[in-house]
Amino acid sequence: MPERVHSFQGQNFHALRRSCLRRGSLFKDPLFPAAAQSLFYRREPAPGVTWKRPREICKDPRLFVDGISTRDLHQGSLGNCWMVAAISCLASEPSLWKKVIPDHTDQEWNPKHPNLYAGIFHFRFWRLGHWMDVVVDDRLPVSRDGALLFCRSATPREFWSALLEKAYAKLNGCYEALEGGNTTEALVDFTGGVSEPINLDRDALSLHADQRRTLFQMLAKAHERKALISCSIRPEEGQAVESVLSCGLVRGHAYGITAVKKMRLLQSGGMDRLFMMRMRNPWGTTDWTGAWSQGSQHWQQLSRAEREKMGLVVRDVGEFWMDFEDFCRHFTDVVVCRLVERALLWPTPHWKETRLYGEWTPAPSSQGRPPPAVNHSNHALSLVRTNSTCAGTDQQGNRKEARLGESQAARGKNGIREQDKEAMRMTEEVNRGEVQGWEEQIDKRSRCGGCINHMDTFLHNPQFMFEVRSKAQEVLICLQQEDRRSRRKDGEGENLPIGFEVLKVEVNRSSRVQLVVEQAASSVYMDSRSVTLRSTLGPGRYVVLPTTFLPGVPGRFLLRVFSHSHVWLRELREDLPSPSLLQCFLPQPTIVTTVHLHSASGLSPPKQTAPNVYAVIRCESNTVRSRVFKEAGNPEFNLRAIFYRRYPSTHISIEVWSSGALWDSVLGRTRLQTAPRSERSRSHLMELQGGRARSGRRGRVHIETSSSVCLTDL
Repeated sequence: MPERVHSFQGQNFHALRRSCLRRGSLFKDPLFPAAAQSLFYRREPAPGVTWKRPREICKDPRLFVDGISTRDLHQGSLGNCWMVAAISCLASEPSLWKKVIPDHTDQEWNPKHPNLYAGIFHFRFWRLGHWMDVVVDDRLPVSRDGALLFCRSATPREFWSALLEKAYAKLNGCYEALEGGNTTEALVDFTGGVSEPINLDRDALSLHADQRRTLFQMLAKAHERKALISCSIRPEEGQAVESVLSCGLVRGHAYGITAVKKMRLLQSGGMDRLFMMRMRNPWGTTDWTGAWSQGSQHWQQLSRAEREKMGLVVRDVGEFWMDFEDFCRHFTDVVVCRLVERALLWPTPHWKETRLYGEWTPAPSSQGRPPPAVNHSNHALSLVRTNSTCAGTDQQGNRKEARLGESQAARGKNGIREQDKEAMRMTEEVNRGEVQGWEEQIDKRSRCGGCINHMDTFLHNPQFMFEVRSKAQEVLICLQQEDRRSRRKDGEGENLPIGFEVLKVEVNRSSRVQLVVEQAASSVYMDSRSVTLRSTLGPGRYVVLPTTFLPGVPGRFLLRVFSHSHVWLRELREDLPSPSLLQCFLPQPTIVTTVHLHSASGLSPPKQTAPNVYAVIRCESNTVRSRVFKEAGNPEFNLRAIFYRRYPSTHISIEVWSSGALWDSVLGRTRLQTAPRSERSRSHLMELQGGRARSGRRGRVHIETSSSVCLTDL
């Protein structure tokens, strides 16, 4: 089923074009006029800048000339190489650019029927889960000498790239709003996929061939599955963005990866393996001067026919080849945008997606006004900030992307950079009075409790649960906040510092978490539009808490979970499980008890095949069962269950069963009596009774319990 497309700012392309054709006039976009306000918001346009339609620039304009390719893209005087690099990746895959440029044949100039041309075009971009259809007229900014001011094609009469850039500028507020960004954002906007930033440890990759091989295989596999890949070199402290290395590569500049190839090369000493990357500079220049660069002696090893047979060809302007070892030596950051398609033709290992929208909202105020919120723009995370200030009209690199890459390096195990800890401490001190004031007034109706540093309010954030069944699997989680770039014209536009925690919870949980028991994974916290985490999770239930870094900051977000098998994602809204119809007539729960069955031991005699076993926990009318452990005499169940108890004085039963081909049998059971009141964590080592335990082979189970008054489960 095709995804629904939303009209940006309520403009319907087909209705507007029909209206223009009926009147016999060319479209003039009132919402993005040919004026200075559509160009810049901080500076005045250069003298002599005018707006012209393609027919005023050349005699025979076309949307496409000989199709679409990466050679159609040349960055102009705007610092948006991050966007141009993403479009360069897009241009290499027809199924992708045809989504962004819909009805491309119908939008093309028709010289045989000039009366059908209305000077109107439309393009589509993916924003926070929706495809937005953006309408623009064909008036483009040109310099005093009549050349296009911004993005243009190598072919003077081809205009798809310039018009696409104009539509993207309109979506973001103006052309200047496109200065300074990261390819991660653009790739998502152009595909609806999920971008995963990867920080490259150059020292480790240089020393360890196995790590290089693993990275190459990952990139080759992603490229084979139509993922879009870009890379950049992060400037170090004291190094300027767009400074040039001795090898010709540019720091802070986004390059597109257009091919990943492994091949064998026959040499006099035997067979040599080549691991090669083909790159593209969106400036349209080939600056690389190392091995396998243009004119390199390495090419003399191969004839032209051999190059073509092996696929070692350069297709477009600005492309060049690199040995993968050189790639790992120079580049520091890679962005892999994995595509998410619902088509039946995709291979089975492809990602399956589930998504939900959410909001960080303060608790309703009884006095008619919201509680005090922390102004996120004053936080001290200056090292993580991804702002960029672009000066002049020179070609500029990707300052924001460089900062983004920097913020992924040298992080501690908790996902926060070691050098950021001092900044975070300063942040908390600066905002301590404000934050404490918030925490004093916050209640459980709040849904913006800040990161896990603020334990008093952290669990007040939105909570989303999913389950991994049967066996461990790789899961990709992406948190995306609403876009704020279009607010730059109003002096705003700062992204919120966001991240998320993944908690492993009880296998029967169905209500909101009240206490952090086990952290399964943790993302970084960044002021990026999206934050992504890839993790392998074992069987069980998990709760994701998307958060802003500081409490009290409102905002909207989209949570996306990708896996190779479908997972059901749902938001936890209630503090108590919803009672069944019969339970409505029973007393209300008074005690919440958590039972953690760690393990069992001694379930089989020595030198005998251990049974296939599983465990069952029973409390009142509730039953929780573990998965079957194959041939396990000492199984590690690690089974955690939660019970909302109406009769706290009744016992809890733990049973261990043997799974048979025809029927199951009880190996043993034990009864657990907990205090009918709040009780901190308590460990139990208990012998199994009954069942096969009667034969004298007594197994034991290790259990941990805790209880609390209802709604404060421990």
